[in-house]
Amino acid sequence: MTAAYANLLRHELQERNLTFSRKYGLPSQLSYGSAPVVVYEESGEVHGNFAQASYGQIRANPQWARRLRKVHTSAKSSLPRADRRWCELDSCNSSDALLMNVFCYPGVCESSAVLSMLGVEEAASPEFGFKARVPLTGERFDRTEVDLRLPGLLVEAKLTEADFQSKAKDVVEQYRDFRDVFIRRDLPQDSKKYEGYQLIRNVLAAHALQTSFCVLCDARRPDLIEQWYAVMRCVRSADLRLRCKVLTWQELSEVVPDELREFLDEKYGIRPGPIEPYVFECQRELHPIESER
Repeated sequence: MTAAYANLLRHELQERNLTFSRKYGLPSQLSYGSAPVVVYEESGEVHGNFAQASYGQIRANPQWARRLRKVHTSAKSSLPRADRRWCELDSCNSSDALLMNVFCYPGVCESSAVLSMLGVEEAASPEFGFKARVPLTGERFDRTEVDLRLPGLLVEAKLTEADFQSKAKDVVEQYRDFRDVFIRRDLPQDSKKYEGYQLIRNVLAAHALQTSFCVLCDARRPDLIEQWYAVMRCVRSADLRLRCKVLTWQELSEVVPDELREFLDEKYGIRPGPIEPYVFECQRELHPIESER
């Protein structure tokens, strides 16, 4: 089921971004393979994968600008040669690029409506790639990055990713607070690994830092939302469960500036309102015979 939802969204983003790049004359290329991805090339002060106002803010902030230079790990095998190195945030499928498009846009992190929707009490500059230092046994720490940190809130952002990853049980059980925070037997798992590893790790980070944790994903990915609830219900503490939440890009788009909302709609298909036709199309792919009855 996860693959069907993810594949449909990737296909929609490919079509939208081909149209988007041609309409505005934005330098871009297609990756190789049976499901090609649109990747954008930076051109002066313009980058086709970003709203212009967001991109200007990113370039002006050295910490944010460093994110733009994160090298695309599969560029040599999947992308055509270019005069510059391909980076992860060049891809139209990049959830990090979408995250920065939204939270680097002028005024978004000062908006009372946005902050209220996120459950954040004070405006602050967003911190991307936050190293949460999740405690391990033996006074060690896991410094894996969290996508976004705002005051009192950690955010994991998703778009076309297949899932929340899995990890060997002996690795996950090295987290100091794992047994105290989770009902282990109820977590999604098989004999060798736990599913939803990124969720487990980020809930443990929220526990250690006494913050909230939010999964920010697309409403066209109900599979990811189901995976999150499967992990969330295994949290022992009612207080920590209340600090765990899910928000869709579509819900967030209701309260962002009009120009950003238009950009998200045109480039990503992210808009306020119902998405039933899209979900129905996915259900037809998953159950083609039953859907015709």
